[in-house]
Amino acid sequence: MYFLGYDVGSSSVKASLINGETGECVSADFFPKQEMKITAVQAGWAEQHPELWWENLKLATQSVMAQSKVDPKNIEAIGISYQMHGLVVVDKNNQVLRPSIIWCDSRAAAIGDQAFDALGSEKCLSSLLNSPGNFTASKLAWVKANEPSVYAQIDRIMLPGDYIALRLTGEAKTTISGLSEGMFWDFKSGGISTMLMQHYGFPESMIPEIVPTFSEQGKVSAGVAAELGLAPGIKVTYRGGDQPNNALSLNVLNPGEIATTAGTSGVVYGVSEEVKYDPYSRVNTFAHVNHTPELNRLGVLLCINGTGILNSWMNKNVGNSSIDYVKMNEMAAKVPIGSEGVSILPFGNGAERVLRNKNIGSQISGLSFNTHSQAHLFRAAQEGIVFSFNYGMEIMKEIGINASVIRAGKANMFLSPIFRETLAGISGATIELYNTDGSVGAARGAAIGSGYFKSFADAFGSLKKLETIEPDTTNKTQYQEAYETWKSLLNKHLNNQ
Repeated sequence: MYFLGYDVGSSSVKASLINGETGECVSADFFPKQEMKITAVQAGWAEQHPELWWENLKLATQSVMAQSKVDPKNIEAIGISYQMHGLVVVDKNNQVLRPSIIWCDSRAAAIGDQAFDALGSEKCLSSLLNSPGNFTASKLAWVKANEPSVYAQIDRIMLPGDYIALRLTGEAKTTISGLSEGMFWDFKSGGISTMLMQHYGFPESMIPEIVPTFSEQGKVSAGVAAELGLAPGIKVTYRGGDQPNNALSLNVLNPGEIATTAGTSGVVYGVSEEVKYDPYSRVNTFAHVNHTPELNRLGVLLCINGTGILNSWMNKNVGNSSIDYVKMNEMAAKVPIGSEGVSILPFGNGAERVLRNKNIGSQISGLSFNTHSQAHLFRAAQEGIVFSFNYGMEIMKEIGINASVIRAGKANMFLSPIFRETLAGISGATIELYNTDGSVGAARGAAIGSGYFKSFADAFGSLKKLETIEPDTTNKTQYQEAYETWKSLLNKHLNNQ
């Protein structure tokens, strides 16, 4: 029996097919081969049309099926991982009314702040576990205020993964985990947040049917099956936001366990059984994929918008796209820790929640035209990304999330020795790298949701640890000095805001 997983990101859509019996990935592919375009009509905006996701999902599916030569009838179920916090709005015919306002769009931050002030910090934090901030509900409020003709046509609102499931099955559904990431879920009442819905003036009828994260959530329709090269009737049995799903893929499901990822954006995600929140919403708390009314499993999430996208910018604009990432790492490795005085703030991808929704932009400091080269910038960029992680992890410690062991897939920035060694060195945590990614995790989630695996332990029996990076205690002082220089630069810009 086989299981198909999709990871719908803002850079690409990846599909993976796993063999349930062995747990091995038999084929995988992603599209487009260059990063998907993000449209920014104004500064701080970020949109993608859901049809772009669907077209790339189609290409990835067709490629995976051609590679594997697996009979589509042998695919039992589909799981979906998706970019969090996006807003998709559809009419009564399930037609998309406008491009999706995606996760790194900061236009609604002021709306969320106003709601936080109006409702009161204690009420918001105790019920939503966060400020309404720049999350999905606030993005919908922006549409209501600025595009009333679009808002008037909305029948259902959904997250990107809900939309992909809708396209596959024709059924509009969502989950508690998804609603919590959009600020639509009240952890006190255990239901849709009437407080926020009423404040923004949203009818609850806009929320799709709520289903368990691991459950049969619909079946692939005949028309879609023909379009994708699949068999009709394949069940959709799992959906999760990309960061909870990344944690799932690494078997991070219990209190005290921590997962991280560093793609376009970067995330540190710790699981807690206690209701914990940061009073300033610099890190955020959502329902984890295995959260139920009977079992508290909450994900405390630190998100840095500008991580891999900074490294990509360096590749294109400093390396002129003629130096690949492996060469960039080799060049950076010849530069000492601290990049000989160059510090880079990586916050050039919109307002950052860890900075209280401030948008300070990316900054390069300490650059000498006589001393520094491309290699210094390459290293300083990676150090700046790691230091932003550490800055957020210091906040996570304040609410009881301590990183002694961090799990990650060996992908994206974790392919860089400098990145992972710097993270271990400055945080003091052991880094464990595994043979998994978001689409493989979604496929495992589908196998769990279909009942093929009877427990999480069964599902992750084949998960392989590839590498362990221990903290380099001999260079601890150098890492700390470089971090303090970086943090002084950050505080200078924050104080000027």
